[in-house]
Amino acid sequence: MDAQGLSADEILDVVDEHDRVVGQAPRGEVYARRLRHRCTFVQVRDAEGRIFVHRRTARKLIFPSRYDMFVGGVLGAGETYDAAALREAEEELGVRGLSAPTPLFRFLFRSEGFGEWWSGVYEVRCDLAVRPQVSEVAWHSFLAEDELEARLPEWEWVPDGLEAWRRLRAWRRDG
Repeated sequence: MDAQGLSADEILDVVDEHDRVVGQAPRGEVYARRLRHRCTFVQVRDAEGRIFVHRRTARKLIFPSRYDMFVGGVLGAGETYDAAALREAEEELGVRGLSAPTPLFRFLFRSEGFGEWWSGVYEVRCDLAVRPQVSEVAWHSFLAEDELEARLPEWEWVPDGLEAWRRLRAWRRDG
């Protein structure tokens, strides 16, 4: 099992450049061969509109100890983006009974060292008391959007989350 509690043997869907399933492979192989797969990004806001921000644990396989303004993760074989978004949000926040996250858009993220993954971006409001998963989250807080913006040049962010953040801001601006 890896630091996320998922086995390298967990089967993931492998997808093409149009996000169509073209095969399946174990998670370890997907990462090692940099096969294109699927992930979710869920922006979580509290009742005051603040955004859940966290620092990943040092044991994470990808982008350890970096900050993120989304919760989420990879989709298992046959799992839908919607189901994964809810599962990942509840797991990482340590809550049950969260409303279904609202799907916003998808994009293909390309990383020099890690390959490519289709990324489903979502948002959800969480009025529940969060108890983040200790294997995933080393630090967390809900930050006002202007405070988050001020931290962007100061903290080391996960590159896929930062790209999702930029695209989400543009998506909201351009409506």
